[in-house]
Amino acid sequence: MQSHHDTTDSHIASHGHNGHGGHDHGDHDHGGHAHDDHGHDHHGGGFLSRLKSIFVPHSHDHIDSIDSVMESTDQGIRAVKISLVGLMITAVLQVFIVVLSGSVALLADTIHNFSDALTSIPLWIAFLFVRRAATSRYTYGYRRAEDLAGLFVVAMIALSAIVAGWESIRRLLNPESLDHIPWVIAAGVIGFIGNEIVAVYRITVGRRIGSSALVADGYHARTDGFTSLGVVASGIGAAMGFERADPIVGLIITAAILVVLFGAGKSVFQRLMDGVEPSLVTTAEASASEVDGVVDVSDIRIRWTGHRLDAALTVSVHPDLTVVDGHDVAQRVRHALHHSLPNLDRAMVHVDPIDEDGRHHELTSHHAL
Repeated sequence: MQSHHDTTDSHIASHGHNGHGGHDHGDHDHGGHAHDDHGHDHHGGGFLSRLKSIFVPHSHDHIDSIDSVMESTDQGIRAVKISLVGLMITAVLQVFIVVLSGSVALLADTIHNFSDALTSIPLWIAFLFVRRAATSRYTYGYRRAEDLAGLFVVAMIALSAIVAGWESIRRLLNPESLDHIPWVIAAGVIGFIGNEIVAVYRITVGRRIGSSALVADGYHARTDGFTSLGVVASGIGAAMGFERADPIVGLIITAAILVVLFGAGKSVFQRLMDGVEPSLVTTAEASASEVDGVVDVSDIRIRWTGHRLDAALTVSVHPDLTVVDGHDVAQRVRHALHHSLPNLDRAMVHVDPIDEDGRHHELTSHHAL
């Protein structure tokens, strides 16, 4: 009988979960697992927790199960398209009010809303890149394009904060009277409702498919909604004779945008730095440890690339296992990981024999970091 430790100190990788043509799970559908036991109250803790969820993206690496890269990417593209149309409709309604009122200030705000709607296009392009097959140069595919698009969205949120802050300070130092107050309030209400609907939709889909970039774009829309809400407050203040209502509300809105910027930026930069919640590592370790034949689990590495997960880990097995037995253990570990980590795309399982004296790694030990 051929000993397992002679030949199996190699990687057993997954290539079949997303149409790569590898291991077939047969009649067992990964997409059918609802993972109901994961449900928890995201807003536990009362009013302050609910308020925080409005401004700061909720970290939810255990997102709902999406069966494939294509399915989840299609959902992302559809969300971008629908939300883009929604923002365009909002801007067109504001144009209609501009025409009726003749307000130059409203015209500038409407142009700003049009330009913000177009920031969805880079994310749309990124989702299209995600669908491209891996090449000899980009061997992991193009999923990082989504994270780069998220960086662009964060930059746009930062720009919104800078512009809002600058304008607020300028108007505080040089107060300007507000004209067409009823129209200004009407445009602000339309802008807030339109942007908030888009924000909720993007954030919901983004969390469902695990896309931090789409979630960030949702919060970008929410910051625009805050700005429109500020316009409403400014209009009401001006109608009551409070001349500096506009810049003061503007500074409050700027502070809110900065809070959103911190939350969205943290999420996007964490993805770019291959950061994940420690609970994912704990879940992977527990799942692999429960597989028959696994004695120990170590060297767990998990990262997001776009809205999919990649994982690599080492499992130790008894040295008397054959190569076939070791391979079977690795396949069952990979199968368990796909259930415990719903958005897992690739799982690299390295099989080691139980090694008390370290002799099986003497050849490569001096290369280890």
